[in-house]
Amino acid sequence: MTALKRHDLGLLALRTGTGVVLVAHGAQKLFGWFGGGGLDGTTKAMEAMGFRPGRQSAMAAGLGEAGGGLLLALGLATPAAGAAAAGAMAGAVSVHAPAGFFAQASGFEYPAFLGFTAAAIGLTGPGDYSLDHVTGHLFDRPWTVAAAFLGSAVAASVVVGARAMRQAQAEEAKAAEEAGA
Repeated sequence: MTALKRHDLGLLALRTGTGVVLVAHGAQKLFGWFGGGGLDGTTKAMEAMGFRPGRQSAMAAGLGEAGGGLLLALGLATPAAGAAAAGAMAGAVSVHAPAGFFAQASGFEYPAFLGFTAAAIGLTGPGDYSLDHVTGHLFDRPWTVAAAFLGSAVAASVVVGARAMRQAQAEEAKAAEEAGA
């Protein structure tokens, strides 16, 4: 087996494994599969975590994970898939960050790993064993890499920033209420 084919097989394994995990994670949010809350439960959870509007946030997170994961697994529109999944995971990291790094303490280790892995695949490309390769890389052009990651970074920054601002305002209101009580 040549180094090139090993490289392509490695990318296939990484894409498929990461993609399947992301699809399952997103399916929990969207459909309630695998013990998830479904769209209604995820909407309530998103609102409780400070993401507004909750339903649109739940849809975006679920689609970023499930849709990005499916496209990664298939190796189709790989830059957009990696960017979408990484953006969704940025939101998850922001939720888990106060608990620290390690997953055993509910930290951000797991969503960060998924996000970095998805981003790396989106930047590296899908390899020869992919639908992008079959389509002549129609959806995997240099400009799509830049556009997908720029768009995802801007969207994640806006969403996470708005959530942080709402949380800070809520903490200030609570402190003012406690001081006045």
